[in-house]
Amino acid sequence: MDSNLLGFIAAALTTAAFIPQTIQSWKSRDLSGISLTMYSLFTCGVVLWIVYAIMIYSWPVLIANVITLGTSSSILYLKIQSLRKDVQI
Repeated sequence: MDSNLLGFIAAALTTAAFIPQTIQSWKSRDLSGISLTMYSLFTCGVVLWIVYAIMIYSWPVLIANVITLGTSSSILYLKIQSLRKDVQI
């Protein structure tokens, strides 16, 4: 098996794992079980993976992390919004 094909398959599986959480978070708006620290660190890590992928010219790593950045950023956004709402009440 070609290493890029293996990379794309692995990237698709690990990236797809975030999609159900993202959908559930947007539908329910319940982020009480989501850690702000974890998602902040994770999202920063994903940005670094994107930089790394660009530096080594790795399409599987780049594409997977760009998609993951979208899902993790949206959950992080919702978490911050929910914390702001809790503070205002």
